[in-house]
This record gives sequence, C-alpha cells and structure tokens, in this order.
Amino acid sequence: MKFPLYIAKRYLFSKSSNNAINIITIIAAIGVFAGAFSLFIVLSGFSGLREFSLAFANEFDPDLKVIPKTGKTITFSEKLDEEFANIDGITNYSKTIEERVFLEYEEKTAWAFIKGVDERYQQVTQIDSSVDGTWFTSSEPQVVIGADISRKLNPGLFNYNRLLRLIVPKPGKGQITNPADAFNQKSVVVSGIYNINSDLNDKYVFSNIGFAQSLLDLDENTFSAVEIKLSAEADEEAVKEKILKLFNNSVEIRTRAQLNDVLYKMLNTENLAVYLIFTLVLIIALFNVVGSIIMVILDKKDNIKTLQSLGATPKQIKNIFFTQGMLMCTIGGGIGLLFAIILIYLQMQFDLVMITPSLPYPVTMEISNILTVILTIGILGLFASFLAAGRSKKALEE
Repeated sequence: MKFPLYIAKRYLFSKSSNNAINIITIIAAIGVFAGAFSLFIVLSGFSGLREFSLAFANEFDPDLKVIPKTGKTITFSEKLDEEFANIDGITNYSKTIEERVFLEYEEKTAWAFIKGVDERYQQVTQIDSSVDGTWFTSSEPQVVIGADISRKLNPGLFNYNRLLRLIVPKPGKGQITNPADAFNQKSVVVSGIYNINSDLNDKYVFSNIGFAQSLLDLDENTFSAVEIKLSAEADEEAVKEKILKLFNNSVEIRTRAQLNDVLYKMLNTENLAVYLIFTLVLIIALFNVVGSIIMVILDKKDNIKTLQSLGATPKQIKNIFFTQGMLMCTIGGGIGLLFAIILIYLQMQFDLVMITPSLPYPVTMEISNILTVILTIGILGLFASFLAAGRSKKALEE
C-alpha cells in the first residue's frame, strides 16, 4: 500500500483528539453525500419529465416528415409512390394535407388546421390511442377534432342533426365579384375527439385525405407532406439521402427533434439550469471538505514534521491530504449516489410519490445521469482536495 494512501486512511477513519475536527469531518462527508444524492435525484426527475413530455409529442409526430422546400404542396405520383415504398429502413409512410380552415358550429366559431390523412396514418403515429370515440371512416364526411376545439364549439359526437361546417377560401387569383363563390365549405360529423397536449388539442381537425383534397380543390397526387415511420435498425441519414434524391432535392426532411425544436430546447435549457444550480450547491458543500482538510493539517502539524524527519518529501505529505480529500469525496459521493439510485428504483417500481392519484411522478434511470454525477463529484472533489492539500506546504514552513 502506498505511503500517502495509508496515512490518509488513518487520518480519515481514526478519531481525532480534537472533537471539533471530528464534527467538521462528519459535516463535510454529509455535505458531499447530500450533494451527490440531490444531484442524481433532480437529474433523474428531469429525465423522467422530459420523457413524459415527449411521449405526448411522439404519439403525434413521425420519425421523419417530408415537406416542400418552397410553396405549400408536393407532387407524389404513383411511380414515386412505388419507389418510395422500396427504400430500406421505411416501415410505413402516410401522405397528408394541411391547410388552415374556419370552423362554424351553430353560432360558435374557431380557427384550426384541417389535416387530411390516408389509411396508413395510424400505422405511422399512435394518435388513435388518444382518441375518444372512433377514428373517422372514408364512407362519409367525418372528422376527429382536438379536445380544446371540442370545448369551444361543443359539437358532440355523431350529432347528425347539427353538423360542423368547415370553410376555406377557394384557391385562385383575380378579383372576387361574388363573396358567396369565394369559399369552399362542407359539413361534417364529429366521430372522435383526441387529447394529446394543449398545443395540439387546439390545432388540428383530422379527416380522410379525399375529403381534404375535395375541400381544398387539390388533385389526387398533390399533398402537403409525407410522414414516415422508420424501422429500429434504419440508418436515418441514408434514408434521408435517398428521399432527397427521389425528389431531386426539392423537399426538406425534418426529424422528430426538429419538429419539436422549441420543446427540446426548453427541456434542455431547464435541465442545464437545474444542473448548474445543484452543482453550485455541491461546490458550497465541498468548501466543507476544504475546511475539514485544513483543520486536519493544523491538528497534525507535529505529525507532519515527524513524517518529514523520517524522510517524507513535501510532495508525499501534500499527497496525504490530497488523498484524504479525494477519499472523503469518493466515499461520501458514492454512498449518496447509491442511496439516490435505490430511491429512484423504488419510485419506478412502487410509485412512492404521486402527482395525482393515478399518475406517479415520472423518473428515469439513465447511465448518462450516473456518469454526470460521478464526473461532477470527481472534478470538483479533485479541485477542492488540491486546494486544501496546498496548505500542508505552509505547515512545513511554520
């Protein structure tokens, strides 16, 4: 066993004759324990909230979305459809149409986007799991609306006596001579209500794609986007490259993260802010380690001179207290991290903390969070121990 490590262990675990130093050492160890414990708990909590928040978006957003680079629509011919289906890595895709519409029900009105989707849309996204009622059929004009739109208009489900009216301006140019001919309008039955999140619940009215094309005066090969579901082993970049080649680089391809860039940025910013705050708390706790080591140096001044007389070099003496500080950080931080991991595991298994009677507080156990805590404790502990151990040089000179 190396000489500095042996002496450092003796100093750390043996009881000092000065009771104040024992108390300071215990407080320092508890501070490191609490810092590591709280840092991992908070990081796991934010990872859980991130996963919980994105789960709602993942029900709606595809893995990839092909949109026009310019204009509002893309042409997707039958030949292109066949070539698209043969791209490796694509398990399914859906052609969609989006356009802003005016909704009218009795005397109540609202704005929304009509989203016409084909029969494969439910295989690309998981939106049907969030629908009360039934998904629309192609046999009659039916739509699925958001929960917030439903609260505004209150059209009910399958109310054939009072239909929801969709109104859009007719495409074209020139002066309008008859306002009655300036708009397309159709009446529909609400077959279902989806509930995903506050942003989407107020945005979309889903219909079959034929109905949307008819309302918007679009031909059968014209669409707003193509939404894609990838296989688990798909090479995303390779798939994007093949799609761009098929469309002669006339389209843009956005990933799920790019479709939710505001949400991702917000979650990442919050996570970073909380990490920095709790790192600051950990830094304050490590000042106790610095103080504890300096107190031990002052208490062991005679021992230090004895070690020097026995042949110990100033570097070895400095390493004794540096090692003691690192042992304190490693043991305190390790135990704190272990307790935090156990607590997070218990929360995941037994739902110890509940947000509502049916919704447990979301937490996630991630290797990246464990490594973050270890690196943070290690780097800050290294700096604190080095800073405190430097005081041993002055003890030799006095």
